[in-house]
Amino acid sequence: MTVSREKESKFTCRFWRFGRWVEVTIDDNLPCLGNQLCFAHCQDQGAFWLPLLEKAYAKLHGCYEALWAGQVADALVDLTGGLVERWCLRSENKSGNENMFSRIVELKDRCAMSCSVLNKKERVGELGELHSYAITDIQNVITKDHKELVLLRLHNPWGRSKWLGSWHKGSDKWTELCSESSRLQSETQEGEFWVEKQEFLKEFDEVTITFPFSHEGRLLNLWTGLPLLYKQQIYGSWIKGQSAGGSRNNVSFSDNPKFWLHVKEQSEVFLALMQMPQDDAEFSDPVHVFFRRTLRPNRTALHAVGLHLWKVEKRKFKLKKTLSSLPLAGTLRHSYNRQLHLCSNLSPGYYLLIPSAFLKDAEGKFLLHILSTGSITLSEIAHSCAVKDQSKNWSDEGGNWKTMELQGQWKKGSNAGGSRNFTSYNLNPSLPFTVPVGASVTRLTLYQQFHLEKLHAIGFHVYLVTSRKNVSSESQEPCASCIPHSYSQEVSKLCVLLPGKYIIVPSTYLPDQEANFTVTIATKIERKTIQSHESLGKTLQEVSLVSVMK
Repeated sequence: MTVSREKESKFTCRFWRFGRWVEVTIDDNLPCLGNQLCFAHCQDQGAFWLPLLEKAYAKLHGCYEALWAGQVADALVDLTGGLVERWCLRSENKSGNENMFSRIVELKDRCAMSCSVLNKKERVGELGELHSYAITDIQNVITKDHKELVLLRLHNPWGRSKWLGSWHKGSDKWTELCSESSRLQSETQEGEFWVEKQEFLKEFDEVTITFPFSHEGRLLNLWTGLPLLYKQQIYGSWIKGQSAGGSRNNVSFSDNPKFWLHVKEQSEVFLALMQMPQDDAEFSDPVHVFFRRTLRPNRTALHAVGLHLWKVEKRKFKLKKTLSSLPLAGTLRHSYNRQLHLCSNLSPGYYLLIPSAFLKDAEGKFLLHILSTGSITLSEIAHSCAVKDQSKNWSDEGGNWKTMELQGQWKKGSNAGGSRNFTSYNLNPSLPFTVPVGASVTRLTLYQQFHLEKLHAIGFHVYLVTSRKNVSSESQEPCASCIPHSYSQEVSKLCVLLPGKYIIVPSTYLPDQEANFTVTIATKIERKTIQSHESLGKTLQEVSLVSVMK
């Protein structure tokens, strides 16, 4: 269907993708067939927020087909930027199920929730197996004989209701209620139906629930309600022959990337590991991702991944002894999830954190995303390539990477000055930073917000702060530069800067080009060598291959 109009409306949506907020702009042309929307639609025929959001999400992934048969948990993370948990309802612990359900009732008005059926069930009907339903309401009702019941209202996103349970539409059960029957039935819309609590726990296998946010926008602990005020994140990768050591079943487990987590006060800590699907391996080049996903939209390769944590004494631990002991916390098994997380109440001190893929030499990129109620720092333990003989001591001859992020914006007519070729260059944002004593190298990264059709050519210059008022003037040469300007989402420069105060001036090549950007400054701080053992010794039996790969 073609609709002519004088001017199209534009809409911009933000999604959280691999540690960053990404903006996607779309027009209001929606796919229709026979004057009807082809895909998602709102209950109110005059509302269009849902199909517009769906279009933006499809554009992010390359096409509508790429959204078919996805994971609810992944979509909720992309929409909220928070954490998501999946609760199994098949536990033999009845008290545990009751506590879980009580928490669901408490959070029903504050969290997005869905439930799913992992195995074919008779009462769920033809849509049951491997299908998810949104939990839209929970009501306490009283029957005519004064019994208390809990009813859950579920919504089938396909817009059809095939529920065959006790409280299906037209069931005699509705006559048992006092005055609530007509109201509850009248509130159900297309695709919705009611399920009684015990029947829900019996017929459904899993609940997916997002962490709530405070009114100030702070992520809250799902169980205690405490705000997670502190956040640290760091990127890493498993590289074949170097840092892809496999699970704890492998003697090469110690080759995996290793990280320091410093907890400065008693804290509730959530440690999230997000792996980048193999089709996202070139995510820094969104145009490349767009065309590749359009050609192969349904191919998504995920590794079985896990995460383990040990408490250690900083500068005083033997790797062999530490890794041969039971971890303080860890995933029960490696799983094919895009994101998984651990929750621990940690005392002050230093912790060794190791993410791993189940198979040795499985390559991939990942993000460690740490949220905490108390102050924390996260840094990578540099891998020493010099030590290859297992009979020698393992040492970390690198140092800690300290990172900071600075947000900015180029705005037309204000501070979008363009490159040094233009007299307006001095209008560009100037972001200050300091290189501390003991720093060896500094990595500077400029990231522009994600627009498939609007990538600007970007670059930056670094200037030493002097007594002059305008340190970015043409009279002063930069001490480091990332040029020529490149049509990339992200550009980076590794340089050696002496201790002191600096400013970084990010710019687009042409003036008056608008975009939001992030500058990340990572400084490597040298520290004394840590002596310990490299090899693990005997293999640790964590889980069986059959149970992990099932």
